[in-house]
Amino acid sequence: MLEISNSVHLAADEIELTAIRAQGSGGQNVNKVSSAIHLRFDIKASSLPAFYQERLLALADQRISKDGVIVLKAQSHRTQELNRLDALERLVALIRSATVVEKKRRPTKATRGSQKRRMDSKTLRGKTKALRGRVPV
Repeated sequence: MLEISNSVHLAADEIELTAIRAQGSGGQNVNKVSSAIHLRFDIKASSLPAFYQERLLALADQRISKDGVIVLKAQSHRTQELNRLDALERLVALIRSATVVEKKRRPTKATRGSQKRRMDSKTLRGKTKALRGRVPV
């Protein structure tokens, strides 16, 4: 059982974990031991509430396929157990990040006083620059 929030839980059978060999350098160990974890989670077939599913599918994330499957690969640790925990933590973080509602931006307007100060400073600057020209003879 994977806990997303107080009221939302995922069953272990909804998450597909596969052990694979890790990529990259690492010597003999990397060639022999399947320590990396490949995690697959089907959003549409899951028991997540509709709100979570809609928000996840709307994310522009390369880890989510067009079919609505989250694919994560964890290979930063040497042991399979730590990589499994890492993959599950990353899945929970991704699901939680989809539920965060951004605060709506209210456009602001410059005050009349600030506009006047800006225009006065521009006028003053223009007068200073105008004095730099050639002196008429």
